[in-house]
Amino acid sequence: MGLNTISAADALQAIDRFSAVIDARSEDEYALDHLPGAVNWPTLTNDQRRIVGTTYKQISAFEARKRGAAMAARNIAGHIEREVLELPTDWQPLVYCWRGGKRSGALALILDQVGFKVALIEGGYKAFRAGIVADTLRLAQAVRFTVVCGPTGSGKTRLLQALAQAGAQVLDLEALACHRSSVLGQIPGVAQPSQKAFEMQVWNALRRFDPARPVFVESESKKVGNAAVPDSVMAAMRASPCLRLELPQEERVALLMEDYAFFATDPELFCERLDVLAGLRGKAVVAEWQRKVRTGETRDVVRDLLLKHYDPGYSSSIRNNFAQYAASELIAADDGAMRTFSQLAEKILAEQA
Repeated sequence: MGLNTISAADALQAIDRFSAVIDARSEDEYALDHLPGAVNWPTLTNDQRRIVGTTYKQISAFEARKRGAAMAARNIAGHIEREVLELPTDWQPLVYCWRGGKRSGALALILDQVGFKVALIEGGYKAFRAGIVADTLRLAQAVRFTVVCGPTGSGKTRLLQALAQAGAQVLDLEALACHRSSVLGQIPGVAQPSQKAFEMQVWNALRRFDPARPVFVESESKKVGNAAVPDSVMAAMRASPCLRLELPQEERVALLMEDYAFFATDPELFCERLDVLAGLRGKAVVAEWQRKVRTGETRDVVRDLLLKHYDPGYSSSIRNNFAQYAASELIAADDGAMRTFSQLAEKILAEQA
């Protein structure tokens, strides 16, 4: 009797029905991207894959398969001893590897022989990945986006957080991308996900939304740091209704000082980030900003960045890129406190009810 397989298309729709999703690929493959909620049970580890590959090239495919089989058997035995012995008979895992071949097949076969109802993704991760690209287009066209617009420091992210806390549907692309989107937006010590992992997370968020209710999203550019927003999502956002968030200039400065507090505590990090603006604003301007940062005048630099870097061209850019911005509703905040944004969120949701 053959293993129970499931197409990638069916796995897209049924992924939440399984007791566990198991990625049988190596640690590095898993880290680059994996299915939502998947755990990593490598059939071959990073080092073992290299050994098998070297054996294949230098000796023969037969020798490589023998060595790989021995390694895989030991690894699968270890996974079963660590993870499976206490599991009930109704545990139903979904298993995959790169193309649904030997690695996931070996693991699935053992679990099947134990007596578990195992499903193996046909075509593996590669097929599933192709499926989410197409499914993201479908989902993006079904979602009712409401785009929160506003210049840098106006509190767009805080408003999204307040809306989420109030029960609204929110797509926080910056949170998924682990980046604050601006040229200075890299978060110290936090790596961005790979492009594939970012797209997987966007798909995973989109599929959970109720299409009958609005989804609030920030007016991002095409890239959030190094992560490119899927074209289908970007197109849907740019055609959607907008809210125009405004905050007084000094409150914007104060908000940025809070959100980027690490720049005040690590002046050299701030100076290093400012270097990237030399080509746009000139070396002399950037050097003066760096001098002020080193002498504790960070607030003045933040104000200057708003006036000379972020704000110029914002109005024309937002109007050119978001078709309904001209008809946007004004949402004015007096200050950057979360309680203020919580009140705005309640007002927005009450008006849309």
